[in-house]
Amino acid sequence: MAITSANQLELLQTAEAVAREKQIDPGLVVEAMEESLARAAKSRYGSEMDIRVSIDRKTGRATFTRVRTVVEDEELENYQAEMTVETAKQYMADPQIGQTYVEEVPPVEMGRIAAQSAKQVILQKVREAERDKQFEEFKDRIGTIINVAVKREEYGNVIVDLNPGEGVLRRNEKIGRESYRTGDRIRVYIKDVRREPRGPQIFLSRTAPEFMAELFKMEVPEIYEGVIEIKAVARDPGSRAKIGVISYDSSIDPVGACVGMRGSRVQAVVNELQGEKIDIIPWNEDMPTFLVNALQPAEVTKVVLDEDAERIEVVVPEEQLSLAIGRRGQNVRLASQLTGLDIDIMTEEEESARRQKEFEERTQLFVDTLDLDEFFAQLLVAEGFTNLDEVAYVELDELTVIDGVDDDTAEELQARARDYIEAQNKKALDHARELGVEDSLVEFEGLTPQMIEALAEDGVKTLEDFATCADWELAGGWTTVDGQRVKDDGLLENFGVDLEEAQAMVMTARIQLGWVDPEDLAAEEEDDAEETDEEATA
Repeated sequence: MAITSANQLELLQTAEAVAREKQIDPGLVVEAMEESLARAAKSRYGSEMDIRVSIDRKTGRATFTRVRTVVEDEELENYQAEMTVETAKQYMADPQIGQTYVEEVPPVEMGRIAAQSAKQVILQKVREAERDKQFEEFKDRIGTIINVAVKREEYGNVIVDLNPGEGVLRRNEKIGRESYRTGDRIRVYIKDVRREPRGPQIFLSRTAPEFMAELFKMEVPEIYEGVIEIKAVARDPGSRAKIGVISYDSSIDPVGACVGMRGSRVQAVVNELQGEKIDIIPWNEDMPTFLVNALQPAEVTKVVLDEDAERIEVVVPEEQLSLAIGRRGQNVRLASQLTGLDIDIMTEEEESARRQKEFEERTQLFVDTLDLDEFFAQLLVAEGFTNLDEVAYVELDELTVIDGVDDDTAEELQARARDYIEAQNKKALDHARELGVEDSLVEFEGLTPQMIEALAEDGVKTLEDFATCADWELAGGWTTVDGQRVKDDGLLENFGVDLEEAQAMVMTARIQLGWVDPEDLAAEEEDDAEETDEEATA
């Protein structure tokens, strides 16, 4: 087949027909044709030549050219595609390094093999263009719901028709034991779109919490308009779900708006989710209050939040315990997902027993350390004193309010407490020195003798050792392993040192050692403050 003898417009007509069928840019098809013709020409003239083909977008005329680049003498490697300055002077008036010389060459006759190769190149380019178009189309639709037709099922995964292309609804992304037949139309949530060698992979879901949120947005106009916002969603797909909502219009009840007249709005979502029961809960920025709402229908007596540990203790009456936990722990698990906190549920009896145990332990502490009788020690605990430091360094009038305690008795109590603390400090410091602690660490401001002893027992014996510690190594923290939060114990955690205090102490040590310039640190903090202000303004 000779390009020159064929109807040149046929190339453009073919390109337009393919582009129209595949819904891609005709220019991409023409480029594929140019590449395929160039490959055929290289097989005729030689693979080392730089042969290029240009098809006129109006006439369809294909122009074959040979390109040679001017290079330094010592860089000349390919005589067919490169030439020296001296050689270039035969073709150009003033050749410069990097310039190219282009000359037209005769079109090639395309034999059967060359034509077949050209066809494969065009098909490959068209496939790549289709994949790019599909990826670009769906990457911007992540987080939306689409209505698709089921094509087939493979090993429990459902393949759906996206027209063009296919998407996959994996087995673990289906609700319960859903099963579909070919041709069924279903609504799915676009969870992820990835570019892979075999083409874009579009992963769909019906179990994602975001799927429920998007369904509510479709059913509740106030959510779509932004008057009501969904703040949190937790699901046990196909069984039960909890959703936290807030209204930015005081005249609109967020729960009532989501439920709808006679439950019509929420029922539409329930039907789509195969009867999944949905608890709609008013959002509250105060996490304990929100948790009380989230644990409904169980009644909560008391809530204690530990923000550092991201844990919350909930006390319920004995008869409410099973209701609060729910069947197979479902209710408390969903409430935990909704709040992002680990929840410990205990009965009033269990909490009372724990408080009694703490009372007895503190009473015994004062009996043993201050040489008091049990009754007097109980008075101290009942008044709110929990440790020796509080007794030793509190104002006298806070002790004299206790029945039977006058100024002399209060001073005696403080003297005993201080003597005991000093003895313990000396004992801890002596032990630390025996372990090899250096004065640089002992004299560091902010560390108590007991802290120094704990550090020494873990091998931190110098200021340099201390300066290399991470804040979480000192204060402790939490790590997520296989979806479970695991506690990391800190060296100074038992002394009440939090992450912020640990970070400040480590930075101070680094400054004292000259590892960090205070001016550089101040500049960084100023930059961070400016960035924070800019983000807040934006």
